[in-house]
Amino acid sequence: MALFPEIWQNVSKTVRFVWKVIADTIYAVFHDSGVITIFFVAGLIYPVLYGFLCWENTVKEVPIIAVDLSGSKESMEFLRKVDASPDVKIEYRCTSMIEAEQLMKAQKAHGIIYFPRDYADRIKGLRGQAHVSLYCDMTTFLYMKNLLLPANMVMLEEMHQIQLKRMNALGLGDELAYEFTQGAPYEETKLYNPIDGYASFLIPPVLVLIILQTLFLGICMLRGTFYEEKRTIYQANAHHFSHAILVTIGMALAFFIIYSGLSAIDLILFPRIFKNLPHIGDPMNILLFIVPLLLSTIFFSLFVSGFMHNRETGMVILLPTSLLFLFIAGVSWPQPCIPKAWRILSYFFPSTWGLHGYLHLNSMGASMLQIKKEFDALWILTGFYFVLTVVQQYLTFRKARKH
Repeated sequence: MALFPEIWQNVSKTVRFVWKVIADTIYAVFHDSGVITIFFVAGLIYPVLYGFLCWENTVKEVPIIAVDLSGSKESMEFLRKVDASPDVKIEYRCTSMIEAEQLMKAQKAHGIIYFPRDYADRIKGLRGQAHVSLYCDMTTFLYMKNLLLPANMVMLEEMHQIQLKRMNALGLGDELAYEFTQGAPYEETKLYNPIDGYASFLIPPVLVLIILQTLFLGICMLRGTFYEEKRTIYQANAHHFSHAILVTIGMALAFFIIYSGLSAIDLILFPRIFKNLPHIGDPMNILLFIVPLLLSTIFFSLFVSGFMHNRETGMVILLPTSLLFLFIAGVSWPQPCIPKAWRILSYFFPSTWGLHGYLHLNSMGASMLQIKKEFDALWILTGFYFVLTVVQQYLTFRKARKH
């Protein structure tokens, strides 16, 4: 019977030890103004800032320039249809490309649509194929898309009308001519981003990156401070391998407690406040997905921060890698276009699986079964970086004992 009191005593001692680590870690976080700023100010202000900056989601009535040297009925009809689109607005009509280029350089317009003098003659079949030239402002892809899409749609419609007229001229009736000129029927269905919104495409993965990067930077900043000041957040007698396990678990639980609420606000509440962002996922599924996402990121950050000997190193590492994590994850850039070596490297970062999993849940309405690969990968990374962190922590204890 004496066995049970001994077991209870050991369990109680272990719980008290872990609680001491959790309390020390939380105390250290809330007594470091820099970490508080990173965790709570940046973690909450950045999503709101991005939301307001991308509030419109799409660009409308982009000013463009029409250079119509043809001056024909056909070119004016083409321009009328383009101008009727909500995407662009013909703000200027110039008589030469030199004048149009000056307006473009002054940023008074973001595109040029050009008709040569022989445009009408070529349409009538007198001089071969007709040409319409588009010059797009590529300082942002949104301007290019807004001009290219309506111009292409009008061009396809005009080509269809020209074919009908030529068929009628050959003696075919309207119905038969329509059958000859009608291409394969199709129906356009835009999945998950029906308004072609920039915010709908970019902000959801950015929200995940904000969570992961602020967590990474805060942990690195805190542990860099401990190294500089020769402080520890664990008891002085922590030197066994079991102590390394308990210290790692305690620190991870402390950061998880702090960041679980922030993650729920940023990933669940925030898209529902800004209605222009997709939010069709089940909140309970997202909460369940947040658990391995945070734990894998915490253990990854603890492991990396163990090599940092000053407070600023985390920022030095974070700045050049922010865009790298976004690109190699295959969200802003298609995965098949990423070299295989970079794709393999991306599998070791929680951000890769976190971005894809969150997009599938929140923007596509996927179930947990449908993101099983991402969910399992995050748990594997959690175990992988937990082991590395424990070993690193144990080596740190041994080094401290020798000193």
